[in-house]
Amino acid sequence: MTNELTNLGVKAIRDGVASGTFTAREVAEAFNAAVADAASLNAFIVTTPDHALAAADSVDAARARGEALGTMAGVPIGMKDLFATHGVQTTAASHILEGFKPQYESTVSQNLWDAGAGMLGKLNLDQFAMGSSNETSYFGNVISPWKKAGSNAAMSPGGSSGGSSTAVAARIAPAATGTDTGGSIRQPAAFTGICGIKPTYGRCSRWGVVAFASSLDQAGPMARSVEDCAIMLEAMAGFDPKDATSLDLPVPGWEAALSADLRGKKVGIPREYRMDGTDEEILASWEQGKAWLRDAGAEIVDVSLPHTKYALPAYYIVAPAEASSNLARYDGVRYGLRDLPDGAGLQDMYAATREAGLGDEVKRRILMGTYVLSAGFYDAYYTQAQKVRTLVSRDFTEAFAQCDVILAPTTPTASFPLGDKTDDPLAMYLNDVFAVPASLAGLPAMSVPALLNSDGLPLGLQLVGKAFDEQSVLDAGLAIQQRAGFVAKPEKWW
Repeated sequence: MTNELTNLGVKAIRDGVASGTFTAREVAEAFNAAVADAASLNAFIVTTPDHALAAADSVDAARARGEALGTMAGVPIGMKDLFATHGVQTTAASHILEGFKPQYESTVSQNLWDAGAGMLGKLNLDQFAMGSSNETSYFGNVISPWKKAGSNAAMSPGGSSGGSSTAVAARIAPAATGTDTGGSIRQPAAFTGICGIKPTYGRCSRWGVVAFASSLDQAGPMARSVEDCAIMLEAMAGFDPKDATSLDLPVPGWEAALSADLRGKKVGIPREYRMDGTDEEILASWEQGKAWLRDAGAEIVDVSLPHTKYALPAYYIVAPAEASSNLARYDGVRYGLRDLPDGAGLQDMYAATREAGLGDEVKRRILMGTYVLSAGFYDAYYTQAQKVRTLVSRDFTEAFAQCDVILAPTTPTASFPLGDKTDDPLAMYLNDVFAVPASLAGLPAMSVPALLNSDGLPLGLQLVGKAFDEQSVLDAGLAIQQRAGFVAKPEKWW
């Protein structure tokens, strides 16, 4: 029964608990056991089996009383360790926050608990969400459950939400929260053969989420199907007066409105996304994606996003600049790590604490951000990058005058072995080349698994929609999902 339960997704668990096919406690116990059995994947920084069981018991009791159940009732999930959880360590995978237990709950996690979900634990990630391979965590690398055919090399689960993608792909969580600043939901989803959606900027509250780049960060769900993402996103989203960037809009009924019938819809294919260095099998999967959407009734049209080539450089100016500002608060004074050498003054304590507490990639981005914000360089770099961001956003507006949704690859390559790109930060940054433009424009974007490449590794397709139109993204994703019939899962080796 345990294996059967851990193979179920969000919708199947929710409906099974509601109908009495099994209890929420049985589900929680099955996933708690799966989490404990998969410690070698290093997906979790902290496990919280008691939290999962308590939430399950609450759901079972409510059902016994005949009460209406929440939309996530009985579903235990993984929580990316970027979301503040009351009384449970929240570290952003950094030594500087090790041992920090917030006395408050993030809005997104509270929304999920209110909907009946339980927490299996806090998921590992790239430190402060800075990374594309999950190799920058203070708590060690997350390992993908997938293996390249004929190789035993440990593979990257993508980043920064690598713990989330590994947990869902390995069937040790039916779903997980992720955050996406420049592709950190979509890229790991593509690497591990699962679904993940970054909603419109402001759709999910950022309150209680450790900040990386405040004008880009957005929370979203990661799950094994489009339907499960729709259910979970409904629970996560909503207006929050505590977040000044929160959208004061009602949450649509995405699950109920799901439709794979795309007749009358136009799908745009951006010609600028055929970039040098993109894997040929990725390009082939893109062609297959067009055929699937055409079969669903959509008309395929060419569109242009002329400023695409400037998006990645602009992102790597804007995001580090905001990180430099946001991470200034980690100074050893109020919470987290404090390194105070003998006879040290305040400035010495700041320096020693940040030197000991922050990883190399975080320091690199803080230095980049501080440089582009400094006197004499602000206008040359940061101001210019903001202008490019406006142009990228305008490109999408003009493209969406001709189509309803855009289809593109999620990543330029499939997953790669851990260690392959750590010595070349620029090669690592190029992983986000297809994901960053939608982030700069604040648009909803989703990765859906398409097929396996010749090495037996998953490839993902990306769908980008108009602002506030998650429905079109989910519908197109459902159309691909139904036609791709992607049911591949990693062989258990852990």
